[in-house]
Amino acid sequence: MAEPETARIVSGTWFTPYLAVLRSRVKAQRVYRVSFAIEVFSAFLIGLVEFAEVWVIFHNVGTLGGLDVDAALLLFGLSNTAFALAQVLVGHLDSLPAMIRMGTLDAYHLRPQPLLLQLITSDISLRRIARAAVAVIVLGIGLWRNEIDWGIVPVTLIVITLLSGIALFCGLFVCAAGLQFFLIDGAELTNSFTYGGSFAAMQPASVFPTPLKLLFGFAIPVAFTAYVPTIALLGLQGPPLLPAWSAWLTPLAAAWVWLLAAAAWRVGTRHYQGGGG
Repeated sequence: MAEPETARIVSGTWFTPYLAVLRSRVKAQRVYRVSFAIEVFSAFLIGLVEFAEVWVIFHNVGTLGGLDVDAALLLFGLSNTAFALAQVLVGHLDSLPAMIRMGTLDAYHLRPQPLLLQLITSDISLRRIARAAVAVIVLGIGLWRNEIDWGIVPVTLIVITLLSGIALFCGLFVCAAGLQFFLIDGAELTNSFTYGGSFAAMQPASVFPTPLKLLFGFAIPVAFTAYVPTIALLGLQGPPLLPAWSAWLTPLAAAWVWLLAAAAWRVGTRHYQGGGG
């Protein structure tokens, strides 16, 4: 009886320190309720503004890249839901450059836990859930307004797309964080791949010139988070480089991004010599 009990305790407590930190961060954000409400409302407005940009474009042009307004709702919902939830989970890695400059990152190296896991669980931005809520609502409307041949196949594709999309964007944030060990003040450069990738994911990749198709379809494959699944769900053909059947390759796209992220993080942390403070 002792051995199973010991195994249960060990397996149940290895993540306890991380959960304790997360609970403290959640509690701290809810203490100042007015400030928290303002931040949530601001994040909600950001989500609405992003949706308004897409709505205005498609409402005026009718169709763009073979997609109409209803298809644009599905495209926006898939891409922004994945990005917003990834932002909730790991978006606070954006603060890594400040931690490197101030030397506060050194304290994390003193703890006997993996550095990346410590940083990921060091904070959670509840306000960003409001932005995700806008995306989820738009996604629901997009699924309702489009003619989708419902069955196990489209439902499975949607689930795989959302999970893989979240993982892919999380990988982009980690990859950007790994590069900060070399760039320090290069957040603007890495944001062009994280937040710029989110913007690119909301657009029909069929309108991109070939270099951008290669960039956002293969190098930084954000097209797999929304555009390719959208054309697959709607039964559209898709451009030559991004056919509809490739929507099932979204997990491979996420794995590719995480391979880059693991390499960038490993090289970056080995390059780090301390804050020097």
